[in-house]
Amino acid sequence: MSLLVDDDTGLVLIKPDWPDCPKNVRAYSSTRIGGVSLAPYGDASGDAGLNLANHVGDFADTVKMNRACLAEFVPSPVIFLSQIHGNMTVNAADLQLDGMTPADACYANSAQQVCAVLTADCLPVLLTADDGRCVAAVHAGWRGLASGVIENAVAQMRASGVQHISAWLGPAIGPQFFEVGTDVLEAFCQKQDSHRACFRPSSVEGKFFADIYGLARNVLLNLDIVQVSGGDHCTFTEEELFYSYRRDGITGRMASWIWFE
Repeated sequence: MSLLVDDDTGLVLIKPDWPDCPKNVRAYSSTRIGGVSLAPYGDASGDAGLNLANHVGDFADTVKMNRACLAEFVPSPVIFLSQIHGNMTVNAADLQLDGMTPADACYANSAQQVCAVLTADCLPVLLTADDGRCVAAVHAGWRGLASGVIENAVAQMRASGVQHISAWLGPAIGPQFFEVGTDVLEAFCQKQDSHRACFRPSSVEGKFFADIYGLARNVLLNLDIVQVSGGDHCTFTEEELFYSYRRDGITGRMASWIWFE
């Protein structure tokens, strides 16, 4: 894990360990550290935190200030999606300025255009073409993952002429803590039988622990994407670094974003 600490803003960001990422592509993922949000959107020690979502009950002006802290880490203002746990993918150049575009993935085939998603247990997936001329960010909760959000993002990238793609899996809930019901198990196994290995029974009848990282890797492999990095965090247990909806209920959101020069 590569943590980037910014002395000016107090932000702690993750710079992906992504060996297949082209040199002209830039990517980051935020943590809860830094910013000005107060509890329950603060950091784990009770100090202010970096909540980047304006739909979780935090003050709008506070979120605006937190987002302004990202300015030195993006080439242009970030326009976030209105995430709906679906599979819609849009071009980042077409996003509504008010952040109300309903989608769970966006791609960019023009330079300096930022693709970003918000998460707090769901899986952020960043994608790049091997030539660094098309990128995407995907919000992969279990519903979106099961209904094809990664497939749709990859299809849009390939429609732009992209052939080879690599992926980085950002911070998400770990397989020891993502408890789901039989509906989730069936949704994945009906789609792809190899998904069954990503579930193990919990101590509660009819419940299973799901490996969302493993599920995403299966999807990517089925799309002939074999260069996959990341997937080594757990938002539920790494309380100091990450917000977690499953752990805390009312809480903030981190962002993961990508663009190319």
